[in-house]
Amino acid sequence: MLLWLRQVLAIAVKELLTILKDPKSRFVVIGPPIIQFFVFGYAATFDVHDVAYAVLDEDRSPESRDLLARFAGAPAFSLTETLAGVQHADRAIDDMRVRLVLHVGQGFAERVRAGRPARLQVILDGRNSNVAGIAMGYVQEIVARWNAEHTRPAGGPALRLVERAWYNPALESRLFIVGALPGQLALVVVLLLTSLSVAREREQGTFDQTLVAPLDSLQILVGKSIPAFLFGLFDGLLLSGGAVLWFGVPMTGTLTALCAVLSVYIVAILGVGLFVSSLATTMQQGLLGAFLFIMPAVILSGFTTPIENMPPWLQTATVANPARYVVSGCRAVFLEGAGLADVTRYLGPMAVVAAVTLSAAGWLFRHRTR
Repeated sequence: MLLWLRQVLAIAVKELLTILKDPKSRFVVIGPPIIQFFVFGYAATFDVHDVAYAVLDEDRSPESRDLLARFAGAPAFSLTETLAGVQHADRAIDDMRVRLVLHVGQGFAERVRAGRPARLQVILDGRNSNVAGIAMGYVQEIVARWNAEHTRPAGGPALRLVERAWYNPALESRLFIVGALPGQLALVVVLLLTSLSVAREREQGTFDQTLVAPLDSLQILVGKSIPAFLFGLFDGLLLSGGAVLWFGVPMTGTLTALCAVLSVYIVAILGVGLFVSSLATTMQQGLLGAFLFIMPAVILSGFTTPIENMPPWLQTATVANPARYVVSGCRAVFLEGAGLADVTRYLGPMAVVAAVTLSAAGWLFRHRTR
């Protein structure tokens, strides 16, 4: 066992030195993540077309039903749940089943009939500040129309909005965007390094020397994975530090949870990269295969648009996308104060993806080197 580990370490050191000695590889590790970090942090914007919401009507009067019917009939909203009590509101938002909760308290109709201002409480999911801000605009538009039809004798609005944004009270879009960047940019680094590892040796003619060494295929794959894993984790933590120190993203969760999310995610990406590298015969093919995976993975991760706004068949496809879970996991750590126990729901699916991709990469590597 000790000899096996020493041989794996030798491959890892060889791969590490190859990356560090090659100027292009060094640039791939450091340059693109930092450039993309600042570009996305300052320039990324989003559009939203649908908002899932829940209703908590404690008044159950004709007036409250009339108001809530305005939301049910609006094309911008989709009623997902009718809550039985206040205690259910936090769980609906925590689980991301809804983006906002409309709460009509007791005495709503009585205040409207008496000519006093009534209250509609809107609880928003601030983790996605773009969706929350647009949803609040929709709410204000509907409330303004309702006020125009229910003028008070003394003047002034008949309905007053009370806003509460959880996890991101100021609804700063930068917190939402930058909080997910470490995982997305680690994807680029890890996938590029691993997708080129075997293809580079094939192109340079040194792959046969590796095959005739007293190493089995598992040792070769593990040895080639270690440097990419280390660089990916380094970049992920580096950019996480930049998110906190430079962009002011609050680190409300634990560092252990963040490391766990990034580590399991990188292992899953390693399997994809090694599969692409085993399949490619040239570095150009490896690069093409990497970018063919990167773009759909980012788009289907929920980073740019909410997954629930996608067609149902596409939402199903995102279940196999590890980037989906790292986006939610990183935001949970930064904005929700998640600990290790809270991110296990993201670690499990990524571990399954890792097992499948690494097994496929190992099988293909053995098949292509026979």
